[in-house]
Amino acid sequence: MQEGKPSAPPKKAKAKPAQFERPRGGEARSISDLVPDIGRAAFRRFGFVQSSIVSRWGEIVGPRYASVSAPEMIRFPVGQKAGGTLELVVESGHAPMLQHVIPEIIERVNRFFGYAAVAKVKMRQGLVQKDDAKPRVTAAPVLRAPAAELGDSLREIADPELQAVLQNLAKSLAKSDE
Repeated sequence: MQEGKPSAPPKKAKAKPAQFERPRGGEARSISDLVPDIGRAAFRRFGFVQSSIVSRWGEIVGPRYASVSAPEMIRFPVGQKAGGTLELVVESGHAPMLQHVIPEIIERVNRFFGYAAVAKVKMRQGLVQKDDAKPRVTAAPVLRAPAAELGDSLREIADPELQAVLQNLAKSLAKSDE
């Protein structure tokens, strides 16, 4: 090399475009596997050891008490995960009823956890979110008498819904033949 002249960098061979490689993280996971992990941090922040106590509150205490109450948080003594205080939101006017069943609620929550997680229950009045998972009432299908051209074959069927379905099927088959 000569002094004073900068040396030219060596020429590189053209690199092939890299194929897409999935970032590290292993196999693809279903969303149902990820949701408990996502919610766990938020629920722990609000005092819930398990998020399932909120989602399964109706199963734990029964539909009667779940319709007027909801768990808000569980506060444990410092450094312990037993003997905590369950804080409930109770609809106005239902606190006296729940006051009488607090021992039963404590027993059911502890049975759910599998150990004596809750020792006390603290209630505050407020609005309880209603569960929209209740089955919705749908209107019955419109039932008409069988058409005269179908004959007496459908009139013998006792179930009116089955009769209506078969009548519609016969009409659609008749239309397709035309």
